[in-house]
Amino acid sequence: MLHNRGISAPHELEYSLKRLLPPHSLTNIEAAGTLLADAVMAGANIVIVGDFDADGATSCALAVRCLNAFGLSSVSYLVPNRFEFGYGLSPEIVGVAAMRQPDILVTVDNGISSVGGVHAAQALGMSVLVTDHHLPGEEIPTADVIVNPNLPGDRFASKNLAGVGVIFYVMLAVRAELRQQRWFEQQGIAEPNMSHFLDLVALGTVADVVPLDANNRILVQQGMQRIRQGAACPGIQALLTVGKRNAARLSSSDLGFAVGPRLNAAGRLDDMSLGIECLLTDDVDAAMAMALQLDELNQQRRDVERSMQQDALAIVEQIQIDDDGDLPAILTLSDPTWHQGVVGLVASRIKERVHRPVVALAPGDNEGEWKGSARSVDGIHIRDLLARVDALHPGLITKFGGHAMAAGLSVTDANLSAFTKALSTVATELTQGHDWRQIIWTDGALDAVEFSEEIAEQLRTMTPWGQGFPEPLFEGEFEVLDARIVGESHAKLVLRPSVGEQPLDAICFGYLDTHAELPTGTIYAAFQLDVNEFRDRRTLQLMVKHIHLC
Repeated sequence: MLHNRGISAPHELEYSLKRLLPPHSLTNIEAAGTLLADAVMAGANIVIVGDFDADGATSCALAVRCLNAFGLSSVSYLVPNRFEFGYGLSPEIVGVAAMRQPDILVTVDNGISSVGGVHAAQALGMSVLVTDHHLPGEEIPTADVIVNPNLPGDRFASKNLAGVGVIFYVMLAVRAELRQQRWFEQQGIAEPNMSHFLDLVALGTVADVVPLDANNRILVQQGMQRIRQGAACPGIQALLTVGKRNAARLSSSDLGFAVGPRLNAAGRLDDMSLGIECLLTDDVDAAMAMALQLDELNQQRRDVERSMQQDALAIVEQIQIDDDGDLPAILTLSDPTWHQGVVGLVASRIKERVHRPVVALAPGDNEGEWKGSARSVDGIHIRDLLARVDALHPGLITKFGGHAMAAGLSVTDANLSAFTKALSTVATELTQGHDWRQIIWTDGALDAVEFSEEIAEQLRTMTPWGQGFPEPLFEGEFEVLDARIVGESHAKLVLRPSVGEQPLDAICFGYLDTHAELPTGTIYAAFQLDVNEFRDRRTLQLMVKHIHLC
């Protein structure tokens, strides 16, 4: 199973911090360390400009916590409200930041596409440090310093750092420079142990769904160990509590499916400042109060998403298929009643349903503006696709940016129809010969004795699983002994594997979102092993991911 994930020797599972890639190969890392170390020693005024997702929130919290720990008190943060300013370091958000009279603006999880914003900040006399991980466009901002592993020519061995991973490396460089200047010794400050901030790095890395290469797995595993030991910041502990997750038995999926969505809910529906404050406070009671607010926002987000998803599926059903019975190469969905903060989730859900790249758009805050999120499938680079449209039709897209699998964009109402047509044409050309079949890769079938709580527990805790390093998935034939609905759309099942007689509990989350009725008879399923805890009783449970009716 590990060999299938590129692990060929035991030492590759040794997630010691000593095996972490050194900072020096990151382009401009020393300059960034010197810039911020000088600012700390001079007592400069620093404003952190973040993003409104979990990666941005953890990046912001980490930067503030680190600079405070280094001895700088004049540091604050600013997160653009997506409904007023949109994404990134825009000239408008620079104007807001200017009212705080900062000496230095530091972007986290954004900035590599903020050409105008950087210019506006420098014109007002601010120094600008950009820390980001997104792919750069054709024009690079004229920031004083840029740290991004995806800069052209950068030699850092991991291109998969999340935004919080990038700012963590920058803060390592700042500490190193302050140590060299004997700052901590002179000020009587205990030199901060940077591992104390890895709970934030783990959360942001998992929540941003970046590939968990070897370096990211070290960061995540080390952060998860802190959380399991009860050493996480009060905000993360509170979010785990409201998400009904056991911190002592934390898995990466707990961060991805319980903590991340609650944190993201603030940025989707309201203001991410609530999420950042939850991560910054050291007051346990205050953290719990904010976690409960985030939990309520997440429930509201679910309700909005469910309604929008139903609308989107109705649109998909009206889309004409070609002579071969296939859907178009890309689906562009829009509705004037949709919420711009949730379109990314809707695009993701529909993509999973139809296995095509999907762009979902909702009205923006400015008159005649549409804001959208794109989600793609393996083998189709969505940002490159948008870049091709932009190259062929300059001005058709107001702005865009992102990764291979996800991107954000905005278009005007006047250009929406032309954009949809151009995107379809380009996608059709670029995907000629693409195999649209959805292939589910598994680790094979299990023998009867391998359906065990012990193996499930070992798989749960042995390593952080995630994007690019998937949690073990098995397959097999089962007889459905019982099936009922729990929650909103989940299928609670009792299954008997064909290789054994022992009935097993199973659950398939969101089953009724993609199926009309509960399964009966014989099924073929792809599943993961899990341990269910209920009233101090622990039993084996199958987490069913895919079901094929036999």
